[in-house]
Amino acid sequence: MTSISVGPMSLSIGHLSVLVALLLALLVGGLMGRRHRVPVAGPVADIFLAAMITARVGFVGQYFEHYRNDLLGIIDIRDGGFDAVWGVIGALAMTLFLLWRRQALRRALTVAVATGVLFWAGTTATIALIEQQARGIPEVALRALDGQPSSLPDLAQGKPMVVNLWATWCPPCIREMPVLQQAQARDSDVVYVFANQREHPGTIRAFLADQQLEVNNVYLDKTGQLARVSGSHGLPTTLFYNASGQLVDSHMGQLSHATLARGLDKFGQRSSQSDVDQRAGNTASDEVQ
Repeated sequence: MTSISVGPMSLSIGHLSVLVALLLALLVGGLMGRRHRVPVAGPVADIFLAAMITARVGFVGQYFEHYRNDLLGIIDIRDGGFDAVWGVIGALAMTLFLLWRRQALRRALTVAVATGVLFWAGTTATIALIEQQARGIPEVALRALDGQPSSLPDLAQGKPMVVNLWATWCPPCIREMPVLQQAQARDSDVVYVFANQREHPGTIRAFLADQQLEVNNVYLDKTGQLARVSGSHGLPTTLFYNASGQLVDSHMGQLSHATLARGLDKFGQRSSQSDVDQRAGNTASDEVQ
């Protein structure tokens, strides 16, 4: 399962586990704070904020080459670019600082933070174990825009594969399409598949023409079976399968060049922005010649 519906919203499992961990920490902190007559909600919120900032900074630092030409993208967290390790480091550093500065908070704050961290770590480990049981490429029947049948294993042909679940009515899908289009044109050793969810071929053709998109491997998932099999409850969702056909990463929400690169890193196919520029330069030189 990659995401879950919460009322009218869809959240990735990873984001949901972080949110629940925060709520648990606030709840336990409130109870402990009332018992010891100290305010804990504020410090817990400060720790969470520090974790998010350092997680974002750590991710941007690792993939800065992809933000070099779009510095405003650094603060656009809609791409979901966070580094869990740096987040934990930030949370630990802020916790130690608060415990040092506010001795009265030590017991209540320690219990609250430990509760949140243990829940998040346990949930993350459990989900990873569950996903290992069903990580192969699903045998889902797809159809090309001309009606020709196909399946994901047939399309992969032993190569790493990126499968994007999308729809024309989905704003984040529209925003990320140019990123995937550039990647498909660039990475000949990766198969990119665009699995449209429950729309008519005419609608898709009109959308691609209107957006001036030239992408290959556009297929129809008329019944949304791929979304059900992969556990996706929101669009866009992008699945990363390695050359052995194993799911190595998934991303719910808008992809940026950086978050796409992180997914490609999972099967050793990362293409840096400098590589892109170099290839573009080589192409231009060839055209001049």
